[in-house]
Amino acid sequence: MDLLADTINTIKVNENAGLASCTVRDTKLIKSVIEVMKRSGYITDYDVIKEGKRTAIKVSLAKKINDVGIIKPRFAVGLADFQKYETRYIPSKDFGILILSTPKGIMTNREAKEQRMGGRLLAYVY
Repeated sequence: MDLLADTINTIKVNENAGLASCTVRDTKLIKSVIEVMKRSGYITDYDVIKEGKRTAIKVSLAKKINDVGIIKPRFAVGLADFQKYETRYIPSKDFGILILSTPKGIMTNREAKEQRMGGRLLAYVY
């Protein structure tokens, strides 16, 4: 079971339905990906909600997402390979982001280029 894929799918379905918010499970990876999406402007805010023993994240959608998806398998990307994957997953230059896991945490492809590091692809958003 892939919790990140379930989260991305929940966000995509609720965004396409025109809903203002959705609730997803709470893990460190999911919280980091949602934080990257918030910094990039694709969601407005999120709150951590305690439901008994479990915690969940309520995501406020900004209605700016055209498409969002998970990238499987999680390709390893070097600094020279970004262009190849950007053209594969993003429709045009500077229109969307790739979310990747790096040694310094979860970040976008632009942030990884600025810090001159590679990582593993997790998702795309545009």
